[in-house]
Amino acid sequence: MLTIRNRIAGGSLVIALLISLAAGIVFNAQIERILRDGSIAVLQSDSAAYVSALQNQDGGPLDPPGLGQHIAVVAPDGSTPVNTLPSALRDMLPNLVASHTPRSVTPESAQSAGISYLVLSTPITTAGGEWHVVAARSGHEESTVLDEMRLLLFVGLALIVLGTAATAWLLTSAALAPVKRLRASAEELSASPGTELLPVASARDEIAELAETLNELIVRLRASASRERQLVSDASHELRTPLAILTMQLQLAEAEASSVEQLLEDVAGARRNVARLTALVNSLLELSTLEGLAAREDGGLSDAAELDREARDAVERARFRFGAAAIELSYEGLAVPGPGAQFAIKAEDFGRIIDNLASNAVTAMPGGGALTVTLALARGALVLRVADTGGGLEPGFEAHALERFSRGDASRAAGRGTGLGLAIVAAIVTNAGGTIALENSPGVGLTVTVTLPAVGAPPAAAAPR
Repeated sequence: MLTIRNRIAGGSLVIALLISLAAGIVFNAQIERILRDGSIAVLQSDSAAYVSALQNQDGGPLDPPGLGQHIAVVAPDGSTPVNTLPSALRDMLPNLVASHTPRSVTPESAQSAGISYLVLSTPITTAGGEWHVVAARSGHEESTVLDEMRLLLFVGLALIVLGTAATAWLLTSAALAPVKRLRASAEELSASPGTELLPVASARDEIAELAETLNELIVRLRASASRERQLVSDASHELRTPLAILTMQLQLAEAEASSVEQLLEDVAGARRNVARLTALVNSLLELSTLEGLAAREDGGLSDAAELDREARDAVERARFRFGAAAIELSYEGLAVPGPGAQFAIKAEDFGRIIDNLASNAVTAMPGGGALTVTLALARGALVLRVADTGGGLEPGFEAHALERFSRGDASRAAGRGTGLGLAIVAAIVTNAGGTIALENSPGVGLTVTVTLPAVGAPPAAAAPR
C-alpha cells in the first residue's frame, strides 16, 4: 500500500516528467532554430565580401576565399571564377544556384557517410547580368553542437526531475512529521487514558487545526464516558436501595408473615418498591432517548397553537392524575397563538415538560397547595412558567437541581421522587435550543421558567388569559 509520502513524491515525479518533456521539446526546437540562424549568419558573412565586390566592381577580379570557406561565384555565362566548394557539391551547383533560400543538402556521394551541407545562394544583378554567390558549410559542426546542447538539456532536465521528486519527498516527510507525532501521542493516550491532550504546534496550519479538532473530540468523548460512568454509578446506587428493600420484604413475607393482613401489607410494600423501580427505569430510558436525540438533532417542529393545545392537555392529565390530592391547578394559555411561529420541539415533548414539572410540584406538596401553569409569547420566544407553593428547594440546592439523581435531603429522606424529573426537562429544553431558569423561594415555592426561541416567523406578543 502506497503511503501519502510515496503518493505525493510519485505524483510530483510524474508531473515533473511531463513538464520536463514539454520543456525539452520547446527548448530543443529553440536550440535548433538558434543554431540554424547562427549558421546562416556565418554563410552570409562568408558571402558578404563577394556580394559587395560584385555590386561595386561589376565582375572585377575576385580574391580567393579564406581557409575553410566554401564559396562558389557563378558568372552570368555559367563560369565559376571562384569555386572552393567540396567536390560533392560542385556537380550540384546548377541546382544550388536556383535556390535562393538556405537549405540543407546531402550529396549522393556523401549519403553513405551521412555528411550534409547548409547552402546559401545569393543572386547579384549587375550591368553584365546576374551573378550568384553560393556559400556552403558542413552540417557536422552544427550537428555536433546540437548533440552537445541536447545532452546538456537532457542532463539538466533529469536533474530537475530527480531534484523535484527528492524535494517533494523531503517536504512531505517534514509536513507529515507532526501527523506522526500526533499518532504517537494518540497511541499513548489510548494506552494510558488521562487528562492529557494531543500536542498542538505553534504554527497555525492545517495540522494544528486537526490537533485542536481532535482535542475537542477527545474532550467530548471523555465527558460522554464520564457521564456514562456517572449514570451507571448513580443508577446502581438508586436501584440498590429499593432492590434491597424489596428483597427484604419478600423474605419477611415468606418467613415471618403471621397473618394474611401482614402478608398483604408486605406485598403492598413490595408493589410500591416495584413501582418506584419501574418509574426509575422508565425515567432512565427517557433521559437516554433524549440525549440520543440531541446527538441526532432531529427534535421536530411545532407552532405555538399546537404547543398551547398540548399544554392544556397536559394540565388536564395532571388534574386527572392528581385529582385526589388537595391541589389547586390552574392554566393561563395563549390568547392569540400567532400563525407562522415555529419552535424546535415536538408537541408531545412539550407535554412531557409540563408532566414532569407538575409531577415534581405535586410531590413537593403532599399536604396540598396551588400549582399554576402559564404560557405566553414574548419577544419572539415561547415562555412557559410552572409555579407551585411547595416550599421551594433547600437553600443552595438550585445549582444541582437539574443534575441527574439530584434530590434534596428532605426528599431523599422521605423517599420522594427519583431525581430525574428536572434532568429530563433540562434535556428536552436543551434539545429545543431553549433555556430553563429556577426561581426558588425557600419556604414559599418554586417557579420554573422555560424559554423556547422561535425558529420560524417571529410571533406577535399576546397576553395570557
